[in-house]
Amino acid sequence: MLIILLLIAALAGLIWYNFFNDTDDSSSLESTAVGGAVIRDDWDTGIEDADSVTDGSIQIPGYSNAVMSEGDTTLSLSIGNPSVNSCGFYATVVLDDGTVLFESELLEPGQGMDEITLNQTLEKGEYTAAVHFDCVTLDESHSALNSAESGFTLIVE
Repeated sequence: MLIILLLIAALAGLIWYNFFNDTDDSSSLESTAVGGAVIRDDWDTGIEDADSVTDGSIQIPGYSNAVMSEGDTTLSLSIGNPSVNSCGFYATVVLDDGTVLFESELLEPGQGMDEITLNQTLEKGEYTAAVHFDCVTLDESHSALNSAESGFTLIVE
């Protein structure tokens, strides 16, 4: 009789644990959602020869152009921090007139987004834009290191 009670208690404990604990690992590759953008922990830059990276240097993604639809706020633009870096990034998408279209949360090495949500729609046309990267330390202070910009043409159809 005692064994049956122990088995029932163990089964009840297992059911309780599974019911109240989220065991879904689908979030393990995605972290913070920022303004509709999902930060992935497995963002890939496409840098094939990471051994060619000079120690202490910071790798910045480059862009040529991006295309989006008029009236839409979703932009397919891969923004992230290459895993070879030893610093964090804050990325801001800006137009050449200074209009800020998107600001990211801290992107640690290997984190990035494949699609972002702009804070406004744009009319048809071609815009000169850039992703501005503010590089910071990875400690609690997030002290500024340097910054860089990667320009591109934003085409709104």
